[in-house]
Amino acid sequence: MDLWLIWLITAAVLVVAEIFTLTAALGLLGAAALVTAGFAAVGLPLPFQFLVFTVVATVSVLFVRPIALRHVLQPQVERFGIDALAGKAAYVVSEVTGLGGRVRIDGEEWTARAYDETLVIPPGTTVDVIEISGTTALVYPRD
Repeated sequence: MDLWLIWLITAAVLVVAEIFTLTAALGLLGAAALVTAGFAAVGLPLPFQFLVFTVVATVSVLFVRPIALRHVLQPQVERFGIDALAGKAAYVVSEVTGLGGRVRIDGEEWTARAYDETLVIPPGTTVDVIEISGTTALVYPRD
C-alpha cells in the first residue's frame, strides 16, 4: 500500500473521530495528515513525511486551535424564547394584581402578576415585563 494512501486513511479516521469528540484537536491532526498525504504523493521520503506531519500538527494545535475555540465558545449574543421577552413592553388586557391578570406581549396573551404584589394595574396600561416565571409574566407599570 502506498504511503500517501495510509496518510489519507489516517486523516479520514482522525476527522471522523473529531466529529464525535468536538475538541478541534483531532480535526487539526487530520488536516496535518492530509497535508502529509499530499507530500507523500509527490514522493517525499518517510522521515521527511513525519517531519511535515509533526510541524503542521504542532503549528495547527498551538496556533489555530485556540483561535477556533475562541470563535466557537463565544457567548450567545441574541436572546431567544422567554429570555427575549424580559424588558419588552406589554399591554394590560385584564386587571393585573399580585395574584393574577392578563397582558399582551408581541401579540400573544400571557397570564401576568404584578412584580410589586401591592400594585393593582388597570386594563389599558402599558407595563414592562420584568421576568417570566413559568408561563406567567411578572410586570411593572411604566412611569
